[in-house]
Amino acid sequence: MEKKNIDWANLGFGYVKTDYRYVSNYADGKWDEGVITEDDKVVLNECAGVLQYAQTVFEGLKAYTTEKGQIVTFRPDLNASRMNDSAARLEMPTLPEGRFVDAVTKTVKANAAWVPPYGSGATLYVRPYMFGSNPVIGVKPADEYQFRVLTTPVGPYFKGGVKPLTICVSDFDRAAPHGTGHIKAGLNYAMSLHAIVTAHHNGFDENMYLDSGTRTKVEETGGANFLFVTKDGKVVTPKSGSILPSITRRSLIYVAKEYLGLETEEREITLEEVKDFAECGLCGTAAVISPVGKIVDHGKEICFPSGMTEMGEITRKLYDTLTGIQMGRIEAPEGWIHVIE
Repeated sequence: MEKKNIDWANLGFGYVKTDYRYVSNYADGKWDEGVITEDDKVVLNECAGVLQYAQTVFEGLKAYTTEKGQIVTFRPDLNASRMNDSAARLEMPTLPEGRFVDAVTKTVKANAAWVPPYGSGATLYVRPYMFGSNPVIGVKPADEYQFRVLTTPVGPYFKGGVKPLTICVSDFDRAAPHGTGHIKAGLNYAMSLHAIVTAHHNGFDENMYLDSGTRTKVEETGGANFLFVTKDGKVVTPKSGSILPSITRRSLIYVAKEYLGLETEEREITLEEVKDFAECGLCGTAAVISPVGKIVDHGKEICFPSGMTEMGEITRKLYDTLTGIQMGRIEAPEGWIHVIE
């Protein structure tokens, strides 16, 4: 298929309208079959549940062109499972088995001309989302919902190369111990907006949120999980019931153990011990791993030995291996790569 006439190398990380999207509606206790449509407009009643009580969940994944020219997505079955977990927590209907992956497949296939070519550094970002669509004025779950999948081509997250981030320990709480921090709900990201704007205003790239119960343990940032490397090469990630179970993080842990032969550990990590790590990164779909060079705790600087110019050695190996798997340069574990066409 002929690709769109786009300057792929200079794409930003933002929204570009593509030709098609997927739409399915839930009413009277069941989902309809869903359709692919050219209509990008969402029409809602002024009292729709999503507008009144933020009843919405979403996912994020990417479609790639591999070295062999195939269009693929990465572990969409895990996105499907996580979205159903999110929906159940907000008293929304779950999607029938296979519906999520089928919708993603159809949407990406319909927009194949928008999937950037291999080696361009760009990808097609895929955003499935669900929201309460019927009027709701009393505080209760909606009765009707809409599930949609949109796509947009995006450039590499790091323009001009990877530069380690400087982050600050936030004074704000991201999630309560028994709240919704473990699901991908829009309301969690709304909670983080003021905090990230404040961080940017103060010259920081991101926030480090601590547990709201004791404010002594590392949780995550507004949109990524933490990953640390000890001075003897062990990969350590925070364990908490109020952080999002990142698919990228889980994949990196597998890569660390099975591909790089590294020891890994998931456990509670205190802010006090962060100074003892050799490397730090933020894991997420957009950049895979964003290296962190410095954490500032109310004026007290924690500088990682990996420095402020490049990724740490192990972080780089993790990044290169996982992106190699995604792009088809390295053989993937069974079931990780879903071929679109």
